[in-house]
Amino acid sequence: MRNKSIGTTVLILAILLVFVYGIFGIPKGIGLNAWKTALTDRIHLGLDLKGGIHLVLQVMVEEAVGAETDNAVARVQADLQQGGFAAHSVLKPDPKQPEVIQIQGTPPDRSSDVRSLLDSRYGNQYTVSSGINNTWTLTMNQTEVQTIEQHALQQAIDTIGTRIDALGVTEPTIQEYNLGTNQILVELPGVDDLSRVHDIIQSTARLEIHLVVGGPFATEQAAAQSLGGTVPPDNVVMAYGGTEPELMGQYYILQRIPVVAGDDFRDAQPSVDENGRPDATFILTRNAGDRFYQFTSTNIGKSLAVVLDNRVQEAANIQQAIRDQGRITGLGKEKAQNLSLMLRTGALPASIHYLQESVVGPSLGADSIREGVLASVIGMLAVMIFMLVYYHGAGINADLALILNLVILLGFMGFSKATLTLPGIAGVILTIGMGVDSNVLIFERIREELRAGKVPAAAVDQGFAHAWVTILDTHVTTIVSALILFLFGTGPVKGFAITLSFGLFANLFTAVFVSRHIFDSILRRKQRGEALSIG
Repeated sequence: MRNKSIGTTVLILAILLVFVYGIFGIPKGIGLNAWKTALTDRIHLGLDLKGGIHLVLQVMVEEAVGAETDNAVARVQADLQQGGFAAHSVLKPDPKQPEVIQIQGTPPDRSSDVRSLLDSRYGNQYTVSSGINNTWTLTMNQTEVQTIEQHALQQAIDTIGTRIDALGVTEPTIQEYNLGTNQILVELPGVDDLSRVHDIIQSTARLEIHLVVGGPFATEQAAAQSLGGTVPPDNVVMAYGGTEPELMGQYYILQRIPVVAGDDFRDAQPSVDENGRPDATFILTRNAGDRFYQFTSTNIGKSLAVVLDNRVQEAANIQQAIRDQGRITGLGKEKAQNLSLMLRTGALPASIHYLQESVVGPSLGADSIREGVLASVIGMLAVMIFMLVYYHGAGINADLALILNLVILLGFMGFSKATLTLPGIAGVILTIGMGVDSNVLIFERIREELRAGKVPAAAVDQGFAHAWVTILDTHVTTIVSALILFLFGTGPVKGFAITLSFGLFANLFTAVFVSRHIFDSILRRKQRGEALSIG
């Protein structure tokens, strides 16, 4: 029996040491600052404690649907031409309905062949219908629209996450915001440069290369007038957005479908041109490079426009065939770095609108830390003093269990590199309260058994046995509630749920296993019939 008691004591001490290591690791030094640094390296502070930026973003997913149908327009046109019945035009007639494609001018005597081709190649994604004057309409299925929108949202989350990682932000929160539709929650602890974050996150960095149809023109109306007053659906007018002073405020007419765009870019790096001015060089993927080479080979002498976020950055003549490398000039140093970063990490599938944004200052974070820690310390000291006064010697047992419970909880956070938030501190305080509640249940049951005339050993045994079921029930119901908060809550709420859940598991171990072991150790040292100090 004594060997079993020694083994249990060793086990408890080993667990204590393991979780102390989880809190501090191995400090690099022996001073107080070394231990403080070790603690902050293991347990990171959340946005509300460290300060930082809080954003709620709306992803304009309909633009991703429009981009998909833009690609489909080019494919349909090529498929019809390859099949031997080229259409007069393939276009999207209504900008407010990006999921609709209209085909006009196919040969009337080949209607069945056109129907067969469209059904076989696009029937899984689109509903194909014929209309008057030998027109055809492809309407994207609603399930396909929803799939593209969900994919655009997840791609936006992944892309923003990659960009934020490239900035070196510690423990960012980037996830779907369940309180809105197609929204993203972004929390960046320790970051206070909101304009820089805007530049990195918001820009779709959709770099495209279009064939120039005409321009530059002094006004948008002049550009349309050059085409007879109406811009055809397969063309688009875009403003100049580069750095050449003489082109500021000018407009170009471009072919709507880009030659290369988006995922066609494999890499990009900031560089300088022959005059030492910052620019960005890019490399295309193999397939895009082959396609670009074929296009430039057959269009020497014509002009191409580099378009970034729907603004022409520069336009130049094709003097020779270009395969897979190019350069964007006229950029400032920071813009060249930002553009290169965004092209490397991938373009956002749609533009982003800011719904909420706030900057939490570090002074507020310091106040929150100080007040939260002070509340935890005062609460725990008050509880420990109460247990000592009310339960006498048994109160020491409860206090030791509470301290071990706190060590295990903080050690878990250190091992998991968890982020401590203000709600997380609230979870720690609530865990302390639950721990006290468990000890009170056990001690009161032991008191009842003692009043019934049982000897201390039997009273302790029966007290733990009867209280165990109640303790388990209360902890399981609270853990289930915490699980629901974790599944449906946002970042800080999830932090509260995780802290509370693991604290409850730790409390089951300390209040039942550790506390029972301490009682057994005390009883072995008492004479038969000697009273138990439990108030």
